Amino acid sequence: MAEPHHPDLETHLQSLIPSPSRSSLRDSVIPALLQSISKIATALRTSSKVSQVGTANAFGDDQLNVDVIAEDIIRTAISKCPSIATASSEEDPVEKAISSVENAAEKYTLAFDPLDGSSIIAPNWTVGTIVGIWEGGSALNQSPDRQIAAILGVYGPRTAAIVALRIPGSEDACFEVDFGDEASDLRKASMEVVRPRIHLESPPFKTRYFAPANLRAAAEDPKYMDLVTRFIAQKYTLRYSGGLVPDVVHALVKGHGVYISPITAASQAKLRRLYELAPIALIIECAGGSAVESKSGERILESEVKDTDERGGLICGTKEEVEEVVKALLG
Repeated sequence: MAEPHHPDLETHLQSLIPSPSRSSLRDSVIPALLQSISKIATALRTSSKVSQVGTANAFGDDQLNVDVIAEDIIRTAISKCPSIATASSEEDPVEKAISSVENAAEKYTLAFDPLDGSSIIAPNWTVGTIVGIWEGGSALNQSPDRQIAAILGVYGPRTAAIVALRIPGSEDACFEVDFGDEASDLRKASMEVVRPRIHLESPPFKTRYFAPANLRAAAEDPKYMDLVTRFIAQKYTLRYSGGLVPDVVHALVKGHGVYISPITAASQAKLRRLYELAPIALIIECAGGSAVESKSGERILESEVKDTDERGGLICGTKEEVEEVVKALLG
């Protein structure tokens, strides 16, 4: 049987972003970020060990050597994109100027988590990178509609990336990129679009998956305990690794799933809206799913992000499952 034809990244992006007014996003920003994901994957494979570097980021989180490496790789990549005005990250949560683009036709800001999954990277589990791309010079105090793209880099047995686009005047798009044999010049590394369209399935579902994050909260919240028990009784398949990126990507690959990260008085929110919740929500929505706050049930992309340390809970995945979880936890 012949191998399926996979379009190259350049051709696929051209079909999704034909407008010359977005040429920098199409030809520079997204390719540069994907190339940085390939380079981070190489760095992770060649790092002899994962260790704390003895420093903390601005939020007080201990930094790992691989956190710093991933941050540096992305910063280097975006420094060559003249349309990126500013960028901030979980490791450096201040929107700093990248280039001077006052008179440019395109201007973007990035908000990214260079390496998500610090608690599971030492045992060599799958981890990832999360990137949100916003129009303008800042992502703070802006309409959520100004986030026009998001990327998840996935570092596992193979390197992959999920890309979502929400460009005004165009249909939402979500697709998967696979990285072929790496070249010494990353610009020549092959990037194939192995799934041109990612979309969560509609019922009836053959297999149903659930990922209960912050499971210790079930000891504090009877509703969460009842929900987890119900999932087990109804023969849902447990798929939870402890990493946000691999658990969300699992749902996107299988076509079904619900990820739940609740908040209780003793188990406070850990996910930052700017660097994790907003990009994840955009990707899930572009794949036909739903992403809401676990405390209120409100859509993640309904409100502005006012501070880089703003945090929240998350319920995301298949729409029907998200609705049922909201009913179970919030009534």
